[in-house]
Amino acid sequence: MLRSLLSISLLVSGLLLPASLNAQDKANAAVVAVPRDANWMKRHDLINTRVKETQDSQVLFIGDSITQGWEGAGKQAWESFAEYKPLNLGIGGDRTQHVLWRLENGNIAGLKPKAAVIMIGTNNSNGNDNTAEEIAAGITAIVTKLRAELKDTKLLVLGIFPRGTAPNPQREKLAAINAIVAKLDDGKYIHFLDFGDDFLEADKSLSKEVMPDALHLSPKGYDIWVKAITPKLKELTQ
Repeated sequence: MLRSLLSISLLVSGLLLPASLNAQDKANAAVVAVPRDANWMKRHDLINTRVKETQDSQVLFIGDSITQGWEGAGKQAWESFAEYKPLNLGIGGDRTQHVLWRLENGNIAGLKPKAAVIMIGTNNSNGNDNTAEEIAAGITAIVTKLRAELKDTKLLVLGIFPRGTAPNPQREKLAAINAIVAKLDDGKYIHFLDFGDDFLEADKSLSKEVMPDALHLSPKGYDIWVKAITPKLKELTQ
């Protein structure tokens, strides 16, 4: 798996072009692009329609239900990004492999945004579904795809947010993923930002005021997200 991560990292740097995924990658579902069910496809098609209607969007938000939540609990906070004509490319329940499929099937077609914000991977981390290394490879594959298709777009890769009311093994896995993905930061086109501690109390617990179910954000949680990325987003969209 370390060899797989190295290969994908080289891809991001433009040093290597793959003929196909190697045997190790094929065994890692997190890097194999696949769609989901019919209801999911409706949301995917809706995103594609929005993309066609907002070709002048300057910022994309790519992820799962936490990103889709900008349309729910985060609706008011979302207005903070209005100047960028942002597009929400989030679908609840998505894993890295589903985002990869969407990127290959219209979700970024024709776009030339200045920046893209990526926060994905928490759904891959359930139980023994994927290891930290496999999930990091999935995130890296997404970064690779975005770099290939949106060559002038700056990528802001976010550390996966903490989850669970108190410190737990899943949080430890997320921290391990973030440590690997942080190495993708090249200071030019790929930027990594981890502000997960901003959601936590002093004792490392998650308040219901921030994450009611210890996973999804409340309006207060989305306000924290806005505050954390606004300076960097301004920098990347200059």
